[in-house]
Amino acid sequence: MPGLPAARRTVLKGAALAGAAGLGAAACSTESKLGHAENPTPTAPVDLGAASEVPVGGAKLYREQRLVVVCPAKGEYKAFSAQCTHGGCVLDKVEGTEGHCPCHGSRFDMTTGRPVKGPATVPLPAVPVTAEGGKLVAGPDA
Repeated sequence: MPGLPAARRTVLKGAALAGAAGLGAAACSTESKLGHAENPTPTAPVDLGAASEVPVGGAKLYREQRLVVVCPAKGEYKAFSAQCTHGGCVLDKVEGTEGHCPCHGSRFDMTTGRPVKGPATVPLPAVPVTAEGGKLVAGPDA
């Protein structure tokens, strides 16, 4: 039975590799509703500064606050979490009204929060936002 120890090692190595591959696949699962986001939306009001910084017909990324604000028409604002619903990464840029996730390439329509390119399949959560005195405030009670 001299071949038995080598065969056993081969089986054990294969099992270990299969387990590691399974963990990697689970980390990139598209079944997630909020990715790895613990709190994808603010739990308290957040002051975002001047409303005039969001272009009419465009969007502005507030990366530190993990928010994106769009201005579909003068004086109208919508906000969404900037935390990808696939893996929980924060969007890194907005081009026009499309938000880009740097981790797996998901893209979102910032006017609706819906994904336009996967792997994300779930929309970004909406966040209440108001413009008072020329300043934007997002989050609960906004």
